[in-house]
Amino acid sequence: MHMLMIVGTVVIAWCLRLGWQPSRGNWQQRYCSSLFYLLFPALLIFATAIALVCMGWQGRMGNWQTGYFSYLIAVFTLGVFTAILGKLAYQGLQMSRWANSCPTSQIDGYRLGILDSQALFAGQVGFWQPRLILSKGIIQTLSSDQLETVIAHEQGHLYYRDTFWFFWLGWIRTCTAWLPHTEALWEELLILRELRADAFAATRVDPLLLAESLLMVVSGSTISNDVFCAALDSSHQSDRLEQRIDALLTSGVKLEYLPRLNWHFFVLILLSFFPLVTILFHQ
Repeated sequence: MHMLMIVGTVVIAWCLRLGWQPSRGNWQQRYCSSLFYLLFPALLIFATAIALVCMGWQGRMGNWQTGYFSYLIAVFTLGVFTAILGKLAYQGLQMSRWANSCPTSQIDGYRLGILDSQALFAGQVGFWQPRLILSKGIIQTLSSDQLETVIAHEQGHLYYRDTFWFFWLGWIRTCTAWLPHTEALWEELLILRELRADAFAATRVDPLLLAESLLMVVSGSTISNDVFCAALDSSHQSDRLEQRIDALLTSGVKLEYLPRLNWHFFVLILLSFFPLVTILFHQ
């Protein structure tokens, strides 16, 4: 019975991911769709593995006898997921220590770290309380008004705690890299993250000036880790950059169009924990 649960979970997870297609709807529809297809298969696998470990290798489920093999698969799966989480957490701590080691300065009332590099870089680096890092190159190249737009964009990432949430999404991305469309879903969530930060900044600064700053900065990336760093130039791919510029140059980049999760999304996500109910039928 436990082996049937494993096979059924893998088939459902694979078919769900295989059925995902990039949404052509608004930001709300794109965000909910992408997040659901990334999270649901992963949580279904997690819940199944936890249920099998909790039930152990002895006992019965109805008329079916349990066994060692399915139990070992569940233990191995949880072990791999835990090891991946530990590795990402270690890398994140290293990134945070690096950010905290940067010299501190103050620009327009904001305390931030200064990266000793002529490359054009601006980004929040860390977890729940990331640190804003600007390179010497971007400070010397951009005008004070352009720097204000860059800082406003990064404040958007801080407001939505993007580095924290994308740490966990990055973990799920790594754990389910073997499922279809994992990288495409990740890229979709990245562009929506940047569009949201752009919209946040556009309520505080001139959107056209922000678009100009984005075009100037996008060529000078020094940090490419989107899990621990929410950077202005993280949309280095041409299609992602084009979407951001188009949004800034039109009236569509408004806070009322920002992606939000509704109760329907959470109800569907709760269904991924259904395998935990099977613990009640284990004898």
